[in-house]
Amino acid sequence: MATPYGAQNYFRTQVESASPMELVVLLYDGAVRTADAAHEAMVSGNIPARRTAMNKLMAIIAELQNTLDVTRGGRVAEELDDMYTYMLSRLLKAITEQDAGPIDEVRRLLATLADGWREAALTPAIQGVRP
Repeated sequence: MATPYGAQNYFRTQVESASPMELVVLLYDGAVRTADAAHEAMVSGNIPARRTAMNKLMAIIAELQNTLDVTRGGRVAEELDDMYTYMLSRLLKAITEQDAGPIDEVRRLLATLADGWREAALTPAIQGVRP
């Protein structure tokens, strides 16, 4: 389904004007929506939609992982790195076993992290922090 032109412009403006913390929240929100789509496609047996959603979900998680600053982020960044690696392994398991359960698990983890980053983005003292 194509995104209406006005929605594309709104989203582009939202991304271009977002702080680094808000961009992370947008990525997490997109990952949660994509996990929902991947789950639905897996359950319904829609292989093309499943493939598209899983590829997008894995790409978002990889992007979150690649933007980690382990030097400045210390232990928190290391733990997030481990978490992202775990999520990717669970998604691979979902694909190989044709099981939606691991997708649900990853979705719950992403939603929890999204809530945490959303809260952090609203906290003035840490708004300049990079993931």
